[in-house]
Parts: sequence; structure tokens; C-alpha cells
Amino acid sequence: MSRLMIALFITAGLSFGGCAAQRQAPMNSAPMAPMSKDAYDAAVKSAETQYKMDKDACSSRGGNAKDICLAEASGREKIAKADAEAGYKGTPKAREDSRVARAEATYNVAKQKCNELSGNSKDVCVKEANATMVKAKADAKVEQVAADTKEDSAMKQADARRQAAEQKRDADYKVAVEKCDALTGAAKSTCVSDAKLRYGKS
Repeated sequence: MSRLMIALFITAGLSFGGCAAQRQAPMNSAPMAPMSKDAYDAAVKSAETQYKMDKDACSSRGGNAKDICLAEASGREKIAKADAEAGYKGTPKAREDSRVARAEATYNVAKQKCNELSGNSKDVCVKEANATMVKAKADAKVEQVAADTKEDSAMKQADARRQAAEQKRDADYKVAVEKCDALTGAAKSTCVSDAKLRYGKS
């Protein structure tokens, strides 16, 4: 088998070879949208149920074909759970874990498919599968760090805006109270009370 064919074999990765589970969502599907706790629990339960069905569907196969089918079934379950976790938590780390789960699932299927080869062809196949996984994990880490940095920057900006607003309010309050000094008696007391109410002072 030529190196080109081997490369195509790896990149195909998850183009399932007729396993009954093939009809389910592909491993490269996008992560789920943000979800509630109930939706998350339901997604996890659904993934476990689907895995059992996929696993049973693999039982009619034999040899390496069965191993590939089982790797695909297991990969789909892990991806579905990781996607649910990412959708539920909505954090950069959870999204990274989802991408890592997808990379590892792809690798496990590709490695099983490499078992159909032998000698140097098999060695190259495994190395290429591993390289693909390493690259995917590296990309996931870069995106996670970028997202963390962006969120951290947004939080710092929000905090700076909050502090600035407080400082401006304090400055305006001091001006208002200073103006009250021109008054006396009840008028001054009312002026100060109004200023406190207007600027949120106790």
C-alpha cells in the first residue's frame, strides 16, 4: 500500500466501515450548545445508552473489524460526554477537553485500522495517527489559553470600568455635598440627603 493510501486511510479516520453505529453522529461533530443540568444529565445518559447499542451492533463482526467498530463506539460515547460537559460548563478548559476527547477517539480508531497493515507500513500508519492526535491536542491547548486570556482580559476591563464608575460617582457626590454647604438648617440636611440618595451613599 502506498504512503498516499496510508495517509488517506488515517485522515479518513472516522469514516466508519459499515458498523451499525455508523448511522450515529460522526466523531467530528461540533460541541453542543450551552445546556442546563437536566439537559446535560440527559445527554450523558443518552451517550451511555447509545454506546451499549453500538457495542451490541459490533458483536456480529469478528477480528480487527470488530475492534475498529468497538473503538468507534467507545469514541462516540467519550466525545458525546465531553461535548455535554463543554456545553454545560461553558469554560475554555471544558471545550479543550472536548477537543482532546475527539482527538483521542480519532487516534484510537486510526490505530485499530493500522492493525490491518504490517511491517514499516503499519509503523508509519501508527506514527501518522499519533502525529495527528498530538497536533489536535496542541491546537486545543492553544485555543484554551487564548480563550482564558480573552476572558481574563474581559474581566479586568469590566473591573476597571466598575472602579472608574465608582470613582466618578464619589467625585460627583463630593461636589453635590460641597454645594449643600452653601445652605443651612433643614435645607442643607435635605440637600445632603438628596445627594446621598442620588449617588448611593448611606
